[in-house]
Amino acid sequence: MSLTVVLSSFALLFLAEMGDKTQLMTMTLAHRYRALPVAIGVCAAFLVLNLLAVAVGEVLFRYVPRSAVLLVAGAMFLFFAWKSWRDAGEPEEEAAERRGGGGVVLSSFALIFVAELGDKTQLALIALVASTGDAWSVFTGATLALWSVSLLGVAVGSTLLSRVPRAYMHRVAALMFAIFGVLALAQPLMSWLEPWVGMIVRPM
Repeated sequence: MSLTVVLSSFALLFLAEMGDKTQLMTMTLAHRYRALPVAIGVCAAFLVLNLLAVAVGEVLFRYVPRSAVLLVAGAMFLFFAWKSWRDAGEPEEEAAERRGGGGVVLSSFALIFVAELGDKTQLALIALVASTGDAWSVFTGATLALWSVSLLGVAVGSTLLSRVPRAYMHRVAALMFAIFGVLALAQPLMSWLEPWVGMIVRPM
C-alpha cells in the first residue's frame, strides 16, 4: 500500500465532497434524527459505493491499455474540475426531505447510496484506481475522506459550512481535479514523445 496514493486520494475526495449535496443531506438527517444511526447508515453507503468503484477500476487497470486509461482519466478529471468550479457559483442545494418508514440507518444508507451512485466522486475513485493500479490505497484514502466529510456533516455541519464558504471548497477541489487531470494526460503524452526526443538529441 502506498502512503502517497492514500494521502492524495484522501485530499482529492475530501475537498471534492466538502459542501456537496451529500454532506448537506447528512447534515439534514443528523438534525432530524439521532447522530449515531445516521453516521452508521451514511458510512455504510460510502463503503459499498467505494468497493463497487474499486472493482470497476481494477478491471480497467488489468484489461485496458494504460495509455488509454490515463487519457480517459485525465479527461474525466478535467471535466470534474470544470464541474466543481461551475458548482461553486450555484446556490446551496436544498435540504433533503424527511423520509418515512424504515429505520434511520436504512433510510440514511438508501438516501446517500442513490445520491452518490455515479456521482463525480465515485467516478473519480474509479479513475484513480484505473490510473494508479493501487486499488486498496485509493480505496483506503477515499473511504477515510468520505467518512470524515460525513462525520463532519453529522457533528458540526452547519457551523463548519458557516465558517468555510461552500464556493471556496468547490474551487479548491476544482484546482485539484485539474492538477490530477493534467498529470494523467502528461504520462501517455511523454511516453509517445520519448522516442522522438531520443532521436533528436541522439549524437550524430
